[in-house]
Amino acid sequence: MRKGILSFMALSAAAALTLSACGDDNGGDNKGSGSGSGAVKGKVGVILPDTTSSVRYESFDRPYLEQAFKAAGVQYDIQNAEGSTQRFQTIADQMITSGATVLLVDGIDSNSAGAVQRKAQSQGVKTIDYDRLTLGGVSDYYVSFDNVKVGEELGKGLQKCLGDKAANIAYLNGSPTDNNATLFAKGAHNILDQVSNYKKVAEQAVPDWKEDKAATIFEQMYTEQHGKIDGVLAANDGLGNAAISILKKNQQAGKVAVTGQDATLQGLQNILDGTQCMTVYKPVKQEADAAAKLAVSIIKGEKGETNGTTNDPQGKRDVPSVLLNPIGVFKDNVKQVTDDQFVKAADLCKGAYAAKCKSAGIQ
Repeated sequence: MRKGILSFMALSAAAALTLSACGDDNGGDNKGSGSGSGAVKGKVGVILPDTTSSVRYESFDRPYLEQAFKAAGVQYDIQNAEGSTQRFQTIADQMITSGATVLLVDGIDSNSAGAVQRKAQSQGVKTIDYDRLTLGGVSDYYVSFDNVKVGEELGKGLQKCLGDKAANIAYLNGSPTDNNATLFAKGAHNILDQVSNYKKVAEQAVPDWKEDKAATIFEQMYTEQHGKIDGVLAANDGLGNAAISILKKNQQAGKVAVTGQDATLQGLQNILDGTQCMTVYKPVKQEADAAAKLAVSIIKGEKGETNGTTNDPQGKRDVPSVLLNPIGVFKDNVKQVTDDQFVKAADLCKGAYAAKCKSAGIQ
């Protein structure tokens, strides 16, 4: 897990004016509405999961969704559950009470998100799963990157970095409560299990995607394998950075291929350093725009356009989906991320990274 940076001062002023005009006073973190005679009647409530598992939610998803809803003339309310399932459910109740006709939810776990969706359904409110699917839920649609393909990009990336030589691979998977993490692992194994020279020597899920837990887990793996690990299939940049920290302690950083995901500033700097071999870039603007377009269609009473379905094995159903394609990023195409302003070149290329950016073609 995205830029197109907005002026937050202007945004705050616009939101304040909207609030006074609409009289919406449910204590939301960020509210707004479209302006002009073309405004669409209806309201979208967006619940983001946290601010810790990824920087994307507040830095990218929120401003992109705000931008899309404003452009469509749709009233909206975007809040973050800050990792609390109780807060997640409280926010949803407030949004439904205040007249939301569509809920866009990025659940912390499937149980709490499913409860929210069933409550919304009972009130005639449509729901869209955003970024991760709620297993056993009742969402009307799902919008995300194709997460099996994300995992396959991770697997292809690690294979590219390792080559065909014999290699021991350790897997640092994402949170066991996150269905995306399951799909990432599936995709990675789709690729790497086919390479006869590769041996899986360790695999473990990292609770809540926590980097400190990942570091502890990887250090245990490294010790148990007596340092004989050639590649680390890390499910995102945070987990990859945790593994790199342990490799640095053992003077092996840069000698072991490490993957990542989300094209974060840290991940890209690790790639420029040579301590991380690749990351997976998911242009969040595409995801936010697709979700906003779907929500607007629902508000207008139209059938949303999808390009596939996603199986929910727990709910035993196929969910109509908009699935987007991820991009593998290596040192030779880091520039694509900065060209998109997902990470600013000025931030990436500070200090010692100026020369490394120049060699990667980034100005």
